[in-house]
Amino acid sequence: MTSVTSAWIYLLAAGALEVLMTTVYRYTAGMTKLAPSVAFVLIGLASLYFLNRALASIPVGTGYAVWTGIGAAGTALVGIAFYNEPSTTIRLVLLTVLVGSIVGLKLVSSS
Repeated sequence: MTSVTSAWIYLLAAGALEVLMTTVYRYTAGMTKLAPSVAFVLIGLASLYFLNRALASIPVGTGYAVWTGIGAAGTALVGIAFYNEPSTTIRLVLLTVLVGSIVGLKLVSSS
């Protein structure tokens, strides 16, 4: 059994890897370029590994919601910061609500 603190660290790592995976996917050209495609798969597997480790101590509903939330918010922020994606006020407000929800799930998670 994993300690709760370690589980949350694993979950943060899984989410960060999810963001990296979606960023690398941009370079796979529909999975036709070998190196980025292999990196995409390996990073995805690493993300799932850390998610699995986290779920040893975190309820699956909370863990999955936080993992996907980190992935969604992080990917959107990477797109804004590095790929000239829109950063409208409403988009930033909604991303803030998403991040707040992730933090809220952590705070109400029973352990």
